[in-house]
Amino acid sequence: MTAMINDSLVSLVSRLGTGRDKASTVFYSNPVMTDEQALAAYRGSWLPRKIVDIPALDSCRKWRDWQAKNAEIELIEAEENRLNVKGKILEALTKARLFGGAAIFIGTGDANPELPLNPDRVGKTGLKYLTVLSRRDMTAGPIEQDVTNEYHGKPSYYEVTGSSSMQMVRIHPSRLVVFVGARQPDSLMMMGALEGWGDSVLTATLDAIKNADSTAGNIASLVFEAKIDIIRIPDFMKQISSPTYRADIIERYTLANMSKGINGTLLLDKEEEYETKSASLAGLTDILMAFMQIVSGAADIPVTRLLGQSPAGMNSTGESDLANYHDRIQSIQQLEMTPAMHKMDECLLRSALGTRPAEVHFTWAPLKQMSEKERADIFKLTADAARQLVGSGTGQEIIARDAVSRALVNRLVEDGVLPGLEDAVDEFGEIGEQEPSEAEMAAAAATQIAKQPVVPPLKQAANDAAPRTLYVRRDVLNAADIIAWAKGQGFATTLPADDMHVTITFSRAPVDWMEMGSTWDDEVKVPRGGARLMEKFGEARVLLFNSNMLRWRHDEMVDKGATWDHEEYTPHITISYDPDAPDLDGVSPYQGEIVLGPERFEEIDADWRAGISEE
Repeated sequence: MTAMINDSLVSLVSRLGTGRDKASTVFYSNPVMTDEQALAAYRGSWLPRKIVDIPALDSCRKWRDWQAKNAEIELIEAEENRLNVKGKILEALTKARLFGGAAIFIGTGDANPELPLNPDRVGKTGLKYLTVLSRRDMTAGPIEQDVTNEYHGKPSYYEVTGSSSMQMVRIHPSRLVVFVGARQPDSLMMMGALEGWGDSVLTATLDAIKNADSTAGNIASLVFEAKIDIIRIPDFMKQISSPTYRADIIERYTLANMSKGINGTLLLDKEEEYETKSASLAGLTDILMAFMQIVSGAADIPVTRLLGQSPAGMNSTGESDLANYHDRIQSIQQLEMTPAMHKMDECLLRSALGTRPAEVHFTWAPLKQMSEKERADIFKLTADAARQLVGSGTGQEIIARDAVSRALVNRLVEDGVLPGLEDAVDEFGEIGEQEPSEAEMAAAAATQIAKQPVVPPLKQAANDAAPRTLYVRRDVLNAADIIAWAKGQGFATTLPADDMHVTITFSRAPVDWMEMGSTWDDEVKVPRGGARLMEKFGEARVLLFNSNMLRWRHDEMVDKGATWDHEEYTPHITISYDPDAPDLDGVSPYQGEIVLGPERFEEIDADWRAGISEE
């Protein structure tokens, strides 16, 4: 009789009663996990489900970006949506990770699927359907042994059930997008049902999962046993055999618990003894988290992603763990998914476009999700770089404006920072299709003048551009709303409406104003809500708020030589200089919309404080 060993770690001789080291008798054996066990673990426990689902989901979550002309991209993405390519890939990856293997049948309508697939024969809408098959739905044929065959080491064919339950259909491997779970080091060693496939990802992690689940279950049981009441009754064991006595005891302590629950008083006989014992739960969380860390390592998924919790500890951000995890997912995409999907993608392109442009390709989208500020920062850097490449319309551009314009539009559309940009370009045209603006014509004319010999009449114009101090502000257009709020908060006086503003730059060092660039909008609207604070700057009571646009504009001027007297820049509106202004601890900051007018450039007035007045 042959016995099968199911555990992966086996000890034949324990250390008990011997002088031997226990580890000297430990060896590894082939683990066995049936499909039923894998399915039961997936359905019955959240940890196995997340270990299977998370990498598959993250591999498809951000999907891919096609690099082609806009019209071609629309057709390709429409074909992907028609065939539900993203959903089918996710389903196949999930089944492959759970059962050890899965495949997608590339349905092109060919009469004989046993023949190799030729993507060149696929025409417009020639890709009919995609069918997901798990390892349980198909049988792998013998392993290809011919070293000159591109499918060497893989099954030479696969068999699935045809339209009749008694009919088996052979499928050539080129017609399948094959995914495996945990790869086998040598396909020839895996005989039987696993031949040609891999292991379930739960096979090597199940012991760690069961240990964590068992620990959590035991801790849950211990919570209910953390407090036990002990009552000692004289002659209890002697009289418990009597049915009448047992009934009396039950009734007696039922009434005692009721009275204790109602008024906190426990009534006992003089000879009875009462005691409460409590179990300490300290340290159990650390033990459970240690087991969860082991599960995390076994599954190669960071705890922050597996448990959905923030990292613990001082200065812990979890960024490095997530970065490593994202690198792993990108490796799966590049090294496993892309080769497996190659034939399908070749058919997809021909089905979408009717042909196969050589330049069309795709890249996997980054997994990290950027914040709104990071998106806006990238937008600003991209726009600034484009300005540097094309200059100011003076004919001194590094790259043709039309080329930069088209590339910039493609980049902004891919980044998704300007929704509706494509439609707007279709309606109004690209930069090269528009008439030059007055500012561009003036800049071009100035360049032509600069190329001519300098004559005395131009001397004064040149002096006009001499460096000077710079004060840039935006006036508050809805100052009446802010004044009404301030009066309601107890401010007796405020700055007048025409003096309320936001300072962007206050450079005591002379700068060339013409180097400061220009803003994109003549009016800025700061939405309601967000971070708002009331602070005291010297004698001034100011309203602090956030505006990325104002911060970027300030930083841009500082980068070009402007100075700033403070360590950092925070947009704010001065409300009042009144020394009798109310205590700011009792002031609720203004939460309404803030509307700012165009930028105003002025030289610094050394005596600006003398002009302050309040109403």
